[in-house]
Amino acid sequence: MESSDPWSTPRLLWHARILVHSFHHWTGRHLLEADPSGWTDAELASRLYHAPRVIASHGTEADPVLNYGNAAALKRWELDWDTFTRTPSRFTAEAPAREERARLLDEVTRNGFIANYAGVRISSTGTRFRISEAIVWNLIDPDGNPAGQAATFDRWE
Repeated sequence: MESSDPWSTPRLLWHARILVHSFHHWTGRHLLEADPSGWTDAELASRLYHAPRVIASHGTEADPVLNYGNAAALKRWELDWDTFTRTPSRFTAEAPAREERARLLDEVTRNGFIANYAGVRISSTGTRFRISEAIVWNLIDPDGNPAGQAATFDRWE
């Protein structure tokens, strides 16, 4: 897969719809700047990938693996697409913060989403950054089945 447009595969075109539908389902808000209902799958996927805010998700595995990261997420974690999407999502936080992160994800599972999350994350090179005002939500497929969890934020230091 070419790293310049990883969002363009059929699976990721479908995943883009899951991201925005699930976000709207739980929060009542749009993940991007406008209502995406009139956009083609390719336009939606491209806008998500190139959005200035971090958007990332993981699957439903027992030890969830990242399955999506837009360009802002790849830059923040200093990874290419292929490496990012093979990384267990727990590695986005330092070891001491992983227990806190696990509690957060349990709360999201129970309630559908949380807003205003803050915490320290770590990039692949060891750079630490504090995120704030993050939203974490459950992903659901068109039949209402669990499809993972996602997070978005545009504030870090």
